[in-house]
Amino acid sequence: MDMKRKYFAILFGQILILVCSCSSLESKKETRESENRILQQKDGTVSLILDKADFYNDVVNPSNNTADWNVVITKPGHYKVWLSSATKDTSDLNYSNSVRISLLDNQLLTKPSCDKIVQNSSEVNYPYFRADSYMGSVYISEPGEYNVQLTSEKVIAKSAEAQNTSLEDTKLMSVILTPGMR
Repeated sequence: MDMKRKYFAILFGQILILVCSCSSLESKKETRESENRILQQKDGTVSLILDKADFYNDVVNPSNNTADWNVVITKPGHYKVWLSSATKDTSDLNYSNSVRISLLDNQLLTKPSCDKIVQNSSEVNYPYFRADSYMGSVYISEPGEYNVQLTSEKVIAKSAEAQNTSLEDTKLMSVILTPGMR
């Protein structure tokens, strides 16, 4: 009888340790996910900075390089989607392929051009200028958490960018969603 109690105590202890460790892992996962969420600003703007994205780099075909963000939208509606780049040449952004931005069922596929030059931007240093490219618009019907995915050869993780010693003419910086007028 004494042996059964010891066996039961050991088994109960192992189960308790397993349950506690699983809840701890789940808690850490939730903390990581909440840290990676991008929150909408009070004015309705959403800024998706490339450095804060999760990356997938395709060594064979860099045009499939992907950046992902989890975005919390609190104000549903129409949004204009802009791609922000740092460039030395304001007449040609030198994207070899079209850029794809996916949000919900929307896929915006456009070759970026200099639609708007932002002068004296604090986000870039000389010899670069900030160039914003209009990618299209999306409609978000209700508040919630959404995944935004950007696919382009210009998606380069900061660690990989540091290894590249040559200065590129154009660097992708961010995706910006601005609320549209109704």
